[in-house]
Amino acid sequence: MDFKKTILWAVFSLSGLMLYNNWMVHEGKPSFFGGTPVNTSQQAQNPAAGKTDIPQQASSSSTVANTATQTTSLAKDSGERFTLKNDVLALEISANGANVVDAKLLKELTSDQKPVELLQQTPTHTYIARSGLIAMGNPDLPNHTSAFKVIQSGKDGAGRPFIILSSERNGVKLEKTFVLTPGSYVVDVGHRVTQATANTAPLVLYTEILRDGSEEKKIGPFGGAFSASTFTGPAVYTDGEKFKKVQFSDIEKNKVSIPNQVPAGQPGWVAMVQHYFASAWIPGDKATRDIYTGKVDNDLYRVGIQIPLGIVVPGNAIVEKAQLFIGPQEERMLESAAPGLELLKDYGYLTILAKPIFWLLEKIHTYVGNWGWSIILLTIFIKLVFFPLSAASYKSMARMKEVQPRLTLMKEQFKGEPQKLNTAMMEMYRKEKINPLGGCLPVVIQIPVFISLYWVLLSSVEMRGAPWILWIQDLSIPDPYYILPIIMAVSMFVQTKLNPTPPDPIQAKVMMYMPIVFSIMFFFFPAGLVLYWVTNNLLSIAQQWQINRLFGKKTA
Repeated sequence: MDFKKTILWAVFSLSGLMLYNNWMVHEGKPSFFGGTPVNTSQQAQNPAAGKTDIPQQASSSSTVANTATQTTSLAKDSGERFTLKNDVLALEISANGANVVDAKLLKELTSDQKPVELLQQTPTHTYIARSGLIAMGNPDLPNHTSAFKVIQSGKDGAGRPFIILSSERNGVKLEKTFVLTPGSYVVDVGHRVTQATANTAPLVLYTEILRDGSEEKKIGPFGGAFSASTFTGPAVYTDGEKFKKVQFSDIEKNKVSIPNQVPAGQPGWVAMVQHYFASAWIPGDKATRDIYTGKVDNDLYRVGIQIPLGIVVPGNAIVEKAQLFIGPQEERMLESAAPGLELLKDYGYLTILAKPIFWLLEKIHTYVGNWGWSIILLTIFIKLVFFPLSAASYKSMARMKEVQPRLTLMKEQFKGEPQKLNTAMMEMYRKEKINPLGGCLPVVIQIPVFISLYWVLLSSVEMRGAPWILWIQDLSIPDPYYILPIIMAVSMFVQTKLNPTPPDPIQAKVMMYMPIVFSIMFFFFPAGLVLYWVTNNLLSIAQQWQINRLFGKKTA
């Protein structure tokens, strides 16, 4: 009996420590298990004038260096911006470089009902998407620092808004075309290159995302206590090595380990990830592409892909098409945008459990139309799956409650003789066919499911701003009135009363204080997660009470 309670307490303590550690990391604080959080105190700065941040042309065997050695000065920002908009996305494209320097997600609102501003370029925050041309021995080509001008804009034959910007340097002309499809977060980007004079140097197109290393800004109360990202930073995908995340600190130390090439014919992309949202460059797959990362300036980092265009013959044009995704991490939408893009939604180490849990939760939601009720129905389903195991556990605990008086007598009889006491207890368990650890197994098995659901609710932008009933208007943030955590504490207390009282007074006190400890922890958890745990506890109480009642009749 003592051993069983010790194991149970150890399991609860470990799971509580892991969850609290995750919360500490999410809040940008040091982990209990080592590692350094992203430094949020530094402010991003734009590259200083007089130096360049144009990437070097990548070799086939190494990642691009941090900064190039050319001495071309950065073009001054003219301040002129052009707007491109559909019903879900509003972009601002700068005349300087034809870079996407601002992106508002029109359907994702903050607490003050303003669109979430994902891409930005301000004195304190830099997060932009840009592109340009490079060539060995010819640094002065149209790139993300060049002055561009609009040559055409409007809507195409399909009613899609578009804009075309152009820049020419050293006889090389680059036209960037941005097209938005209604209802889509994917921007179709075309790069058309022409050359007036013969040049033997092959051209290379680069597309990259630039971001400072600071923690993402909290987006009002819809960000909640868990608004800090599960991961903030670059990510890359290749068909060979799949999805890999890159820490800003690894870029800082030049210790990045990522695939350097994407073979022709295979998918590959680069992205910048944060909580709920992401951006990604998805190039075509006709040629072998080079992936690179680098530090551009103090607390300013990039991730990009270089696509070889070859030699442009005068009179001919080379067109390279790519896609730029800027939007929320909605799993089904990401799956349809590009191979592997759904991996941007980070479930942590328990993806193998979290993905089917979200799939089932999503299927339930298609019928009930409310994420709160979907969580409740999912909990009932999980409880039914574990019913045989839980029933066996509760029967074991009911039997333990039956023999509680005999255990108390044994403790008195063998006081000061722990070996004889354990022998007598084991003999009684054997005769009565009681497994002293039977009550722990369902708890141990449910912990991975609980943690997986924690990551599902934490990572799913679908929960952001999703109401349940009455006071719960956002399942992704803590209960504003702490009603659910209090109900959970009461339910845990009732469960403790239904269980056999530990013979050891210290263990009995620990079991009594556990509901208080866990309820305090759950004060900081998303309401959707607490709703799952409350529902699970209420179902467990009903099941355990019924089994105790049946065993009470048998004993009588």
